Amino acid sequence: MKTIILCGGVGTRLKEETEFRPKPMVFVGGKPLLWHIMKIYSSFGFNEFILALGYKSDYIKDYFLNQKAFTADFTLSTKTHQTKYYLENRAEVDNFKVTFVDTGMETLTAGRILRCRKYISERDKYFMITYGDGVANIDLDQLIKFHKKQKSIATITIVHPRTKYGLVQVGKNNLVSGFVEKPVLSDWVNGGFVIADKRVFEYFKDNEMDFDGFRRLAKHKQLSYYKHEGFWFAIDTYKELEDLNKIWASGHPPWKIWK
Repeated sequence: MKTIILCGGVGTRLKEETEFRPKPMVFVGGKPLLWHIMKIYSSFGFNEFILALGYKSDYIKDYFLNQKAFTADFTLSTKTHQTKYYLENRAEVDNFKVTFVDTGMETLTAGRILRCRKYISERDKYFMITYGDGVANIDLDQLIKFHKKQKSIATITIVHPRTKYGLVQVGKNNLVSGFVEKPVLSDWVNGGFVIADKRVFEYFKDNEMDFDGFRRLAKHKQLSYYKHEGFWFAIDTYKELEDLNKIWASGHPPWKIWK
């Protein structure tokens, strides 16, 4: 089953990083965030990816095209550019099959998904979609099982968002009883990790966001939701990038479900 990862946005609220690289390529624990997302999928055996590229797409292409140089020792003749790689000393290499799709600089998310349509073949009964800025300890096997049981066109994964603000606990007599630092809320938001069949393309329009298509699906009772109560974290600001790196550095990042 193939997975479309939306990687084309500018990420303006993370300008400290995205001025130089696309948001999916910000580093968490020394690896691009995109790599972490792909590892989540590949840990369940889903290693075919379609990257919907836009802003600074060359950065992402270069990272994968030069994987051999990044992961092995080599000798380079600068005059002839002949290169000898010492693959026996190579670090463990991921088994990803990646299709790179230039979906345009200004294209909205629905348009990016539609531009990937031709790479979903007739034999692909289902495919998945997710965003290039969020990780989770989601059980993809359970998500797929749930979607097949629902028999709807698409299923989105809903998650509890984390507030960016500390909450004030109020007590009697107008006195503050305490503070809660950036708690997880009880509300639900779309956390990505979508599964659908090819009929979903009929609900998207080129000049719209993906949630416009999801609204149409919901109106026709063709959109299911899968509740993920576990860990989920999306990066939107530099502070959130720092927070995710701190979680990784703790030695027990919840989304690291691969060995």
